[in-house]
Amino acid sequence: MFLIDQENQNRGLMETREALTLAEDAGLDLVVVSNGKDAPVAKILDYGKLQYQQSKRQKQSSKPSLKEVKLRPNVGESDYQLRIRRSVEWLSKGDSVKFLVRLRGREHQHRDRAGELLDRIVKDIGDAGKVQALDKKALVLMITPA
Repeated sequence: MFLIDQENQNRGLMETREALTLAEDAGLDLVVVSNGKDAPVAKILDYGKLQYQQSKRQKQSSKPSLKEVKLRPNVGESDYQLRIRRSVEWLSKGDSVKFLVRLRGREHQHRDRAGELLDRIVKDIGDAGKVQALDKKALVLMITPA
């Protein structure tokens, strides 16, 4: 097997028993990195540390976040466009976006305007994301990356 020691120095072809004794002397583990055609490649390292780093890397890469955008039914056009642009940006990065339309006071009498706003958001987001949930009763819209 080809051996790479703890200082990343290539030791070349070596017997497995010799490699194991070198690893034991260093107080580390002998880990097969890849199975080559001629001989496998092994490395002397701390296996527990390797597993920890891999799990940490996996958690970081597979954790899309949920961004939340709160709107009112009579939102201004410039504010609306800004929020749409930001949500498209977040969707392109792989994050999900949740739109909440909040009603206060007499706005509850015009729930239909809030529903129209949610439909407009779906139309304006377009191909950047796909609708996961649209609840017009709770006035919530969930969009995931396309």
